[in-house]
Amino acid sequence: MSQQHKPAGFTHERIETNNFLMIVLIVLVIAIGGLVEIVPLFFQKSTTQPVEGLKPYTALQLAGRDVYVREGCYNCHSQMIRPFQAETLRYGHYSVAGEFVYDRPFQWGSKRTGPDLARVGGRYSDEWHRLHLINPRDLVPESNMPAYAWLEKKPVDAAGMPVRLKTLRTLGAPYSDEEIAGAADAVKGKTEMDALIGYLQVLGTAVK
Repeated sequence: MSQQHKPAGFTHERIETNNFLMIVLIVLVIAIGGLVEIVPLFFQKSTTQPVEGLKPYTALQLAGRDVYVREGCYNCHSQMIRPFQAETLRYGHYSVAGEFVYDRPFQWGSKRTGPDLARVGGRYSDEWHRLHLINPRDLVPESNMPAYAWLEKKPVDAAGMPVRLKTLRTLGAPYSDEEIAGAADAVKGKTEMDALIGYLQVLGTAVK
């Protein structure tokens, strides 16, 4: 009796013994799965429309956000309150996607060596933030946060701000021509300490 031959095609044996084919199919499956999950988000208003009252960062706040990102503050502070009672009682209303439509990239984070900062805006005075940044242990003795006193001596790069706002406008932030033109003057004479405090003071204030 003649031996029967298995039909050619994508049999399990062929896929599992061909490394290149296996890799191609894995990448294809992951790509399709990712598109199925991600693409619909671009058409949901809850993820693409800003919450009522949300405004793009001012030039000073944007400069402060740049400092926040540059110094890696997101490594120890998250900006995302999950919808659990233990978190909302401590930090405030849970985070919603519409709060972050002007954040590129968003600063949600996942590690909390320090407290979540999603609703820190307005909770403390500017002076409190200044003292805390100069030496955190003066206000929170058990803090292991590094000091950032040198930010008070470093001026904001005013010349680069109009380009920053203009770039963000191309990505959807509703900056006017007047705001872009006045961006440099808005931060002139300000330090990176002033900018960082301005950024922290606006976090979470759009959601009541």
